Amino acid sequence: MSAEPLERLDDDLWVASSPLPLWVGDVGTRMTVIRLGGGDLLLHSPVSLDPALREALDRIGRVRWVVGPSKVHHLFLGDYVRAYPSAELCGAPGLAEKRRDLRFQRILDAAPVADWGDQVLHHLFAGAPSVNEVVFLHRRSRSLLLTDLAFNVQPGERNQARIVHWLVGATGRFGPHRILRAAIRDREAARASLATILAWDFDRIIVTHGDVLEHGGREALRGGFAFLNRA
Repeated sequence: MSAEPLERLDDDLWVASSPLPLWVGDVGTRMTVIRLGGGDLLLHSPVSLDPALREALDRIGRVRWVVGPSKVHHLFLGDYVRAYPSAELCGAPGLAEKRRDLRFQRILDAAPVADWGDQVLHHLFAGAPSVNEVVFLHRRSRSLLLTDLAFNVQPGERNQARIVHWLVGATGRFGPHRILRAAIRDREAARASLATILAWDFDRIIVTHGDVLEHGGREALRGGFAFLNRA
């Protein structure tokens, strides 16, 4: 992980990586920060907010959108709502019902977000309603943003949740682990969503768990979801 709160990956694109200790071990997590026109920041899958991270964010722009991209990735949204009360809270379908303590200004359905223009695209990955992950594309950097649809966990000392990653088949491979595969109830709908995403122009994939995949993202995503075409 970078010693700085924010690691710059590309023009107007940063990530903040942070530990995420759970009962199964530290699975790690990552927030992606996109700076849009005018200096407005979009925060995807926020991590825990501390003073150093807040200072780093405020140096590069104005936090305008805070995004909970799935029904699973929402733990730290409240930190940012309190720190940035003028920011707009956006959530995956079903997240507002799960987090009734938060007020969501926007549910990320199929409609494009006019404020983002053509800079950021999003798509609800269909067929896994217990997760309802919304996938994002930062077009300028050709970067796809995922949360739990794909892990990229490598073996070694940095893997602080070795046992659970091994059990679910997440270690040493790019793609969805066994729990996520089991969550896909409608393979036809999932295949249609995958086709939509693969039609986007991207190379890099930023995952929330594991290492950022800098190149070959389209081929890796297609290979990781090849199981959808098996009987």
